[in-house]
Amino acid sequence: MQRTVVVAGGGISGLTACYHLAKDASVSKVILLEASNRLGGWMRTTRTDDGAIFEHGPRGIRPAGAVGKNTLCMVSGLGLEKKILPVLRSQPAAKNRYLYVNKALHKLPSSIGGVLRTIPPFTKPLFTCGLRDLVASRGTREDESIHEFVTRRFGKELADIVIDSLCRGVFAGDCRTLSLRSCFPFLYEAERRKRSVILGLATGGDRSPQPDSALIRKATEEKWSQWSLQGGLQTLSEALEDFIKEKGVEIHKDSPVTSLERTPDNRWKIMLPGGSIIADHLFGAVPAKVLSQLLPPSAGPMVSNLSQMSSATVAVVNLEYDGEALPVSVMIGGAWFESTFGDSVSSEKLLHLATEAAAVQLGLRGTPSRAIINLNKTCIPQYKVGHHKLTESIASFIQQHNLPLSLIGASYEGVSVNDCIYNARKSVQRLFGH
Repeated sequence: MQRTVVVAGGGISGLTACYHLAKDASVSKVILLEASNRLGGWMRTTRTDDGAIFEHGPRGIRPAGAVGKNTLCMVSGLGLEKKILPVLRSQPAAKNRYLYVNKALHKLPSSIGGVLRTIPPFTKPLFTCGLRDLVASRGTREDESIHEFVTRRFGKELADIVIDSLCRGVFAGDCRTLSLRSCFPFLYEAERRKRSVILGLATGGDRSPQPDSALIRKATEEKWSQWSLQGGLQTLSEALEDFIKEKGVEIHKDSPVTSLERTPDNRWKIMLPGGSIIADHLFGAVPAKVLSQLLPPSAGPMVSNLSQMSSATVAVVNLEYDGEALPVSVMIGGAWFESTFGDSVSSEKLLHLATEAAAVQLGLRGTPSRAIINLNKTCIPQYKVGHHKLTESIASFIQQHNLPLSLIGASYEGVSVNDCIYNARKSVQRLFGH
């Protein structure tokens, strides 16, 4: 029996771990430690008196695959079904995707016809990229950058235009340094399985056990592209907080862990500003670099691996314009934040850059009626080429030294909300041998 389990970090991963731990009868006590004054991590929403919703972190969740369905199961468990706001694949928000290239917006093709003919900003039909993949040889390297992989299989133009933009949007990162194997493992596996990525995807698919529920079937039948919640995605973290409170989880905000010590009986002594806690098992849901500064000297090799994991800083500027139905979110920085701004940047500078981008790229030339500026420091982990070796070495160290420690969060095996929720649940299941 795990008498006392401590979860360090109250973002979506830590909350999810508490959600599942609180439902397991073999745990006597669950304690959640959060360094800040609120739970939810980067899942943060501003709700105004006039009904406007501004997301400062994630703004939508996809229902697809085992990870997406797993999240929907948790949503059902929290009783949030009636608060879901789905976006259907048939709706313009899902169908219309644009790239800003050469100072102009270009709509990506959403039909076969668009793939068969040449459309700006491309110099040839996109289907030729697929033909290239069918004849390209299988890669031989353990890992490579996303840009190298796509260039090798589909051509440099697709890598330079589409994939570069995709990686900026998803990871706030540079596709020339991000790991194909860690960021898009399904593409890595598809090439290994069938040589052709297209054939590998067509014949492989997601073979992991698929959860089922009435909400999952509804999402499938209605063809959801993604979904949010009434009141924004912070509604999800708030529902999790309410649930774990009702289940008796001890929640300590403004309680940063200052260091970790192993006891002679293989437990953790968790040092806090006002004292300490003894835990039979610890879920580390803080960023990798933060954890690296907490572990004892005996964990030196693991500390070295954790400290090599970097994250990008993103400024999110939410703009509202009179007469516009939807707010505009401008994301600034990412992998280029430090090289562009150095150690700090003023809110005035960020607002100027955001309004200028909205004017030039979207034609919104008036003064915004409302602007909210948030600087999310080191918010998105950057899985660089070779990231899988770091995670494998860390897992091996934990196993070899019998550490009562589970690592969860976006630093390791996926940066999306779905990934964080799924990996937190799997970690709890592994602890109890499920």
